[in-house]
Amino acid sequence: MARSDGSETVPVALQPRSGDYGYDLDHALRSVVTLRAQVPEDAFTADTLGTERIGGAVLIREDGLLLTIGYLITEAQDIWLTTGEGRVVPGHVVGYDQVTGFGLVQALGRLGIPTLPIGASGEVQVGEGVVFAGPGGREAALAARLVARQEFAGYWEYVLEDALYTAPAHPNWGGSALIGPKGDLIGIGSIQLGHDPGDGKVRVLNMSVPTDLLKPILEEMLTLGRPNRPPRPWLGIMASAEEGQVVLIGVAQGGPGDRAGLRKGDIVLAVGRDVPADEASFFRAVWARGEAGTDIPLLLERDGDRFEVHVTSGDRHRFLKAAPLQ
Repeated sequence: MARSDGSETVPVALQPRSGDYGYDLDHALRSVVTLRAQVPEDAFTADTLGTERIGGAVLIREDGLLLTIGYLITEAQDIWLTTGEGRVVPGHVVGYDQVTGFGLVQALGRLGIPTLPIGASGEVQVGEGVVFAGPGGREAALAARLVARQEFAGYWEYVLEDALYTAPAHPNWGGSALIGPKGDLIGIGSIQLGHDPGDGKVRVLNMSVPTDLLKPILEEMLTLGRPNRPPRPWLGIMASAEEGQVVLIGVAQGGPGDRAGLRKGDIVLAVGRDVPADEASFFRAVWARGEAGTDIPLLLERDGDRFEVHVTSGDRHRFLKAAPLQ
């Protein structure tokens, strides 16, 4: 069943029950709000992520700081936050980390909801019960289990070494809260995907970014808008592994790869002397060349021809529109 905001409710049989948890479930669920972001039509990410984005965000500090997944707020000019009680408050982008995928938003008014403390995601074991909570209280929450902790590679030049996979899958995943057994925040929902645990049977799961990755960078994101680390070299491509080969499935218009003449369908045979077998090894080989701006030598195959291309990598952040000053 669809809610008024277009999201789907969770069947009653799959919703969490208070008696199954050692914390105040409904109190914790109130910490998740609906986030709506408006992005200019000429934004770099408008074609791929859209100009109107809706997801979740979680209040993590009493001063109105919320944690969400970064793609919801990338290049956003207007943000509105709606609590489960219907209170609507404007928000402002504080920071976005390209490496983890986390985004921070500051509420510009009183939300009137409790905070959800950040937990130790590394302590939660595979098989433990968790709650995957979208905005909207009990009917938007799902009783789930952590079914895997393993590497995740996203086609958009993104790798997590210890992603959290939960089942059953929640229909509204972006920016939703993964609540651990202690009633604290252990992850932020990122994507829904098919997963084969090794038995040949694909299951639909949610992948969440573990909150342990936020702790070392939180203060830098608050003061600088991004972590104080050298930016990784970025090609502006989308890649997928097919039968042991890395294939470009998209090239961002105006990005470094596009400027160097890369095309959708190109097969990546090597990065320098490194021969990638999958997306993760391809991206890591690129990142190992140095900081953003470094030259990336690629050996490609296109229509049966093999040739070398040198791509002058970029800093992804520089291609994006900055949040308006408040």
